[in-house]
Amino acid sequence: MPHLYSLTLQKSTTITHAVYGNFSAQKAQEIVVSRGKVLELLRPDDSGKVITVLSTEVFGIIRSLAPFRLVGATRDYIVVGSDSGRIVILEYNAEKNEFQKVHQETYGKSGVRRVVPGQYLAVDPKGRSVMVGAIEKQKFVYILNRDSGTRLTISSPLEAHKSYTLCHAMCGLDVGFENPVFGALEISYEEMDRDANAAQPPKLLTLYEMDLGLNHVTRKFAEPVDNSAYSIIPVPGGMDGPSGVLVCCENFIVYKKPGHDDVTCAIPRRLEMGSDRTLMLICHATHKLKDFFFFLVQSEYGDIYKVTLSHEDDTVTEVQVKYFDTIPPATALCVLKTGYLFAASETGNHALYQFQGIGTDDEDALCTSSHPHGAQATIAFKPRALKNLLLVDDVPSLGPMVSMETFDACKEGAPQLYALCGKGPRSSLRILRHGLSVQELAYNELPGKPQAVWTVKQAYNSELDKYIVVSFTDATLVLSIGETVEEVTDAGFADKTMTLHVGLMNDDSIIQVHPNGIRHISKRQPKEIKAPGMRTVKCASSNGTQVVVALDGSEGELIYFELDPMGKSLREVGKRHMGYSINCVSVQPIPQDRQRANFLAVGGVDNVVRIVSLDTDKDRPLKQLAAQALPQNATPESVCLLHMHNMGQSESQHTLFLNVGLSTGVLLRAVVDQTAGTLSDQRSRFL
Repeated sequence: MPHLYSLTLQKSTTITHAVYGNFSAQKAQEIVVSRGKVLELLRPDDSGKVITVLSTEVFGIIRSLAPFRLVGATRDYIVVGSDSGRIVILEYNAEKNEFQKVHQETYGKSGVRRVVPGQYLAVDPKGRSVMVGAIEKQKFVYILNRDSGTRLTISSPLEAHKSYTLCHAMCGLDVGFENPVFGALEISYEEMDRDANAAQPPKLLTLYEMDLGLNHVTRKFAEPVDNSAYSIIPVPGGMDGPSGVLVCCENFIVYKKPGHDDVTCAIPRRLEMGSDRTLMLICHATHKLKDFFFFLVQSEYGDIYKVTLSHEDDTVTEVQVKYFDTIPPATALCVLKTGYLFAASETGNHALYQFQGIGTDDEDALCTSSHPHGAQATIAFKPRALKNLLLVDDVPSLGPMVSMETFDACKEGAPQLYALCGKGPRSSLRILRHGLSVQELAYNELPGKPQAVWTVKQAYNSELDKYIVVSFTDATLVLSIGETVEEVTDAGFADKTMTLHVGLMNDDSIIQVHPNGIRHISKRQPKEIKAPGMRTVKCASSNGTQVVVALDGSEGELIYFELDPMGKSLREVGKRHMGYSINCVSVQPIPQDRQRANFLAVGGVDNVVRIVSLDTDKDRPLKQLAAQALPQNATPESVCLLHMHNMGQSESQHTLFLNVGLSTGVLLRAVVDQTAGTLSDQRSRFL
């Protein structure tokens, strides 16, 4: 049976769900987001940059997402509801950097169906059970526990179905360690299905209790709410708060709890909004501290409100809704304990904000449940610039993309994608090119205009680079890479002269080529190899064991050195006068399972690039193997020999490519025969 394997040119950038928790370590504040069929783990670093730790394809549509933690555990699991007809529980493995599937339970057919659960997920705050619900009729409850080996276990599904019932929202109530309770906004259409002229049924807030002793789900409570109700927010309970839920309705919020009087508070609105226009909340986040908690809710216009509850024991006496700040409308808000707010924007780039305050300014608009007009109270405000939040980073997003054209407007030789993205004032024109994006991690001011820059490791087997070497016309700056990037003067480099080349050798020594010669830096005293006579070095190249320098002048002399493994020094192997001025050179990287490379590329002012042999032939050192004539007035500015994979090649197969950068802005690429050194399959592209 054939299977369809689908991969997009670029993964989706729109975020449909976002949750936060400690997924990799005990105090790691991280965010898990879904981008359609891609699940990602994001983590803000110390400087506030959002870093993608992991991105994985799930090959399905993610419909809902929720985190949970077992009692006494230090890390969170992730529950995923999708179009697969299964509930999936994932755990992040930091060592392998992957989401591992802990449990996968099938409960229905695949596809996005209104009667198959997956649209809603509700988790008990203590991590004891999870409810997965459909838009219509079906709900399942799973009991979560751990075995003797502390591995997560999941029970068989317990049904909580109700026919002729539509579900608008679902959440897990915080009831401490009592039996888990789940809340749902439901409406029954049974009467209207039988009689089209029947009155519209009321919308109900229904509570389902999961009896852990009897392994049974009961419909514990059902009470009518306003027909405009569309969302419910659980209120912290147990030792942290009064429990219950906040029911979000058009223009107001209601606190509800079994056996408790309703507490209603209107939502402040913008000054220019007419009284006939309704106001809805689209997302929310809860932030709990040791002594108090509050909610951040966002309206469809982007205004964020801070919701606080005044309570004594388990009785709520007042609900306050206060204007907080205004940001672009979001699909999800995540408040991190490190002082950040992540907003997954509906349109345009997503954003990470840092809290500058928690809304204690008395000048901001405030509405309370004690207002004499109750739900009809009108408190107006005028949106202002950010005061409690500070934008520290944004995550690029193309959604929604409303139009796109493909053509080569920049005359680059390859077409670009021109896309109209966003909505309203957040609209933008994006230009997409084939390639990799670059992320800025550090920023340092330089004392002048740099001529060249290199990165080099401290040891040959190191995974990360240790130094950044920046060359100026008369000096060299060495920066050390660690938690910060800072200048160092004890790395052994000559800092009073220009640097032409920096390379790491197999014995962990470093070579610095400058106009007066070669500086060989090792653990012992650095050694200097002077250029012969009164001549100076013009360019150089190296790999782990071989170094080639080109001297200036019309004769263009090449001098070839190799690393002596016994003496830990560079020894001259050969030299040759080329008969023309040399602009650039490139030594072939050492092939796998070899000790040395065979080829050297040389670019000259005569508009010819040559392949030269590095075999130690005493009669004809640096013998020419091939030559490529270049277009007229196209001088080679740089050459590079590089091993790369061709399409369809296995991991063990490589092709050696010669890349030539011309003064006309053209990049030439040719294939080098790894036995004879001849050139073939020449291609060019204007950059």
